[in-house]
Amino acid sequence: MTQQRRFRGVVVGCSAGGLDALRRLLAPLPATFPLPIVVVAHTAADAGGMLAALLDAITELPVVEAGDKITAEPGRVHIGPAGYHLLIEADETFSLSVDGKVRNVRPAIDVLFEAAADVWSDGLIGIILTGANDDGTAGLRVIKARGGFAIAEDPDHAFADTMPRSAIDSGLIDCVLPLDAIAATLTALTAPSGRIRR
Repeated sequence: MTQQRRFRGVVVGCSAGGLDALRRLLAPLPATFPLPIVVVAHTAADAGGMLAALLDAITELPVVEAGDKITAEPGRVHIGPAGYHLLIEADETFSLSVDGKVRNVRPAIDVLFEAAADVWSDGLIGIILTGANDDGTAGLRVIKARGGFAIAEDPDHAFADTMPRSAIDSGLIDCVLPLDAIAATLTALTAPSGRIRR
């Protein structure tokens, strides 16, 4: 069955090996990419805005650290700040939380994915990249329950395979892709005539 839909946002989660994975995901995306991309990476609490600065240097899309009450803007990559859970509100602005850790991490991928699913529902694309725990699987379950689309990095080639393998084993994933194929798939899915082969 072929289905056409209008996507509204992309959320990405990664952990161990995430910097290289994000570079390879974001670098090929064109400056005309039409959706907001929101990233949670498990980083050291004192990382500050370093991740955003490193990624901004290698992609045509502006990369910024997400801030409280800042809008998730199309064509921009928003990085969750270290030490805070990142949520998206109904008006598509971000909020930051210092609530307790989820699966021993803050920011937690599950927290972002669940909040984004409530806002963007079937217009959301969720992506799980490399990582050494199972953070993100519960969030993907909410994304799929709201009708969203789920992508996992091929665990056979990931720096750390636990996180993508957990997502795949859950049965929630629409497509498993080599890291270097994810950007092209995002571009195709979000093109005006983009179609999803189900």
